[in-house]
Amino acid sequence: MRLNHILLLLCIGLLTLQSCEGDSKTTIKQTQKPEIRKVSIPSFSADNAYAHIEKQLQFGPRVPGTDEHAACKDWLVSQLKANGAEVIVQDFIANIYTGDRWQSYNIIGQINPEETKRIILAAHWDTRMIAEEDNDKNKRKDPILGADDGASGVGVLLEISRLLKENPIQDLGVDIIFFDAEDQGKRGPEEPPNLWCLGSQHWSKNKHKSGYRAKYGILLDMVGGKDPYFGKDQVSKDHAGVLQEKIWTLAHGMGYSDMFSMESVGYLVDDHYFVNTIAGIPMIDIINYTPGKKIGFADHWHTHDDDLSAINKRTLKAVGQVVTAALYKESGNAL
Repeated sequence: MRLNHILLLLCIGLLTLQSCEGDSKTTIKQTQKPEIRKVSIPSFSADNAYAHIEKQLQFGPRVPGTDEHAACKDWLVSQLKANGAEVIVQDFIANIYTGDRWQSYNIIGQINPEETKRIILAAHWDTRMIAEEDNDKNKRKDPILGADDGASGVGVLLEISRLLKENPIQDLGVDIIFFDAEDQGKRGPEEPPNLWCLGSQHWSKNKHKSGYRAKYGILLDMVGGKDPYFGKDQVSKDHAGVLQEKIWTLAHGMGYSDMFSMESVGYLVDDHYFVNTIAGIPMIDIINYTPGKKIGFADHWHTHDDDLSAINKRTLKAVGQVVTAALYKESGNAL
């Protein structure tokens, strides 16, 4: 082979190699994720959460199947959408122990719906159909306003959804779920637990997306009362003990050890029980329950005293700020 032919082949090979290297570099640049922007953990506004509670109470008792319930549903959907969430309304019929069948709705607000790593923040938004614990026997058959038992958790999560809009997180999706028909069960030691939490049972069996998974969930229930006792319930410990310890340790580090007790409060049936046992998604419950009390829950529980006067802003601030901090730390872009 002639020398000039050899030189020509070597030049062609060198050009081909440089071209391949250039293509490889281009491909790498195209597949790189955008740099994660660090953000400060935003300050949770107890005033805003309080205003959301007050608004819910203006609708009246939110018992499934009532006009007040339907009107509040539309407002909740509008609030989540205003805060940038993609909303799914999951309608279902709640079969109440009385034999009644009530139109009910689980409301799911999806933030960063394209992300596969997801966290659930949940609360129930319905209110008790009767006030069986009220001191006035003449009022025990009337539905309650449910400022703490229902509206407080919803108010906190609506404020968190606003924070997520104004301070976007990356590499994490959040699903805010308002479960319906949680509080319409039958009291009694012999009654099965599945008479309660009908919305979370329905969602756990019929998730809003096929194949849906979440890393974990945090449930808020009765998180607005004065001098709360947020102990560690056994259901959370059994199914999501590592997360429970993480959240309680975070709360102590943020100065809320007077509210978040490291002591166990035993087994509590709440929406998280069914999300854990049916959906198989680890979920903890932040709930005001004091072991050793006659009932365990706050004095206004299932009474007509569960109105706006039962709400304490410091409690809202504590729960809201702890959950907000946990969320932003989970996302990986918190300063």
